[in-house]
Amino acid sequence: MRRLACLLLLAAHLLAQNVHPITGRRYAGVMGPGGADWLVRPERESEEQPDRALDLIGIAKGFTIADIGAGAGYITWRLAERTGPTGKVYANDIQPEMLDLLRRNMRRRHLENVEPVLGAIDDPRLPAATMDLVILVDVYHEFSEPQKMLRGIRESMKPDGRLVLLEYRAEDPKVPIRPEHKMTVAQVKAELEPEGFRLDKLLEDLPRQHILVFKKTPDR
Repeated sequence: MRRLACLLLLAAHLLAQNVHPITGRRYAGVMGPGGADWLVRPERESEEQPDRALDLIGIAKGFTIADIGAGAGYITWRLAERTGPTGKVYANDIQPEMLDLLRRNMRRRHLENVEPVLGAIDDPRLPAATMDLVILVDVYHEFSEPQKMLRGIRESMKPDGRLVLLEYRAEDPKVPIRPEHKMTVAQVKAELEPEGFRLDKLLEDLPRQHILVFKKTPDR
């Protein structure tokens, strides 16, 4: 009983310090609209190889997809083109200004299968049991309420849906990203598994990022 009380106090302390209660990882914080140009920088093509990443993940025509932390839509439009007019992409962000940029980008590309969703820091606000795929590209490490967000994401997924995280490799000191914007595979697993996910596939084909594919564990 005493040990449990100590653990609860430690968890409360870690939350107050803006770090994850399981791994002690410090939350990176959300990039504001002022960083939108960085999200669409030309170098991102070679650094992250987004089209190759989506090839590896596999996007079928007609998929219903959630792009969490969609920003200005750098990944969203690629998802929308791949799933096609019979599919749909819910483009989620917590910043209205980012969603305004995203809407303009989708109009410019004449994409009509994208629905912008203004989420909250603790709720993606997605329809339940709908998603074939939920994707977070360089986003999960920014969550300030990761456990609550994961619960909402899990509820939004179909029973056979997939949750995919792309995160810069913290195991590699040569990856030129600030430490709080990188994660190890061990950290991701430690944080997601208690929320009802299991690692189904780990892909290490990109220059700088892990691709971690999770599925839902059976409801207990």
